[in-house]
Amino acid sequence: MFKYNKVAYYSVVLNDNKETLYEEFVKRHELNNKNKLYHILKWLQVIGKKYGAQNRFFRNEAYTADTSALPPVGKDRKPYYIENGKKKNNTLRLYCLRANEHVVFLFSGDIKTANNAQDCPNVKPHFLLANQLTKAIDEAFKNQDIVWNDDCTLIDCDKNFKLYY
Repeated sequence: MFKYNKVAYYSVVLNDNKETLYEEFVKRHELNNKNKLYHILKWLQVIGKKYGAQNRFFRNEAYTADTSALPPVGKDRKPYYIENGKKKNNTLRLYCLRANEHVVFLFSGDIKTANNAQDCPNVKPHFLLANQLTKAIDEAFKNQDIVWNDDCTLIDCDKNFKLYY
């Protein structure tokens, strides 16, 4: 978990992995897709410090659950993604769950090469997993395995809590 004044970002650890999905995502893209990754990290910072997790900053990637992705739609939104001196659309996707304006779960993603996530060999597994995890997290909230703090700005769960997806 990392937190800015307006948003707390969480992730999940799958099975016996040592790192969260988000940490794996950052490590996987910091060499080959550094500028695209930096653009998404900048969005996380701007959303976290300035705006809160408003719907307008997230791409709708709902398939079987209310999954979203970053960066937001549109190349003309600050912070810009610049490639060869020009504003471009960033094709790197980070799938996530915007639980509310204060809490976002970060999963993973990859470079999108097709119009639909389901048709892209790179992002399809991340997209499907993110939708599964979103559904499981929503269920965990309903069952009160994950609970909100008093002002709904943080979450809490048993330290041995396991999410089944």
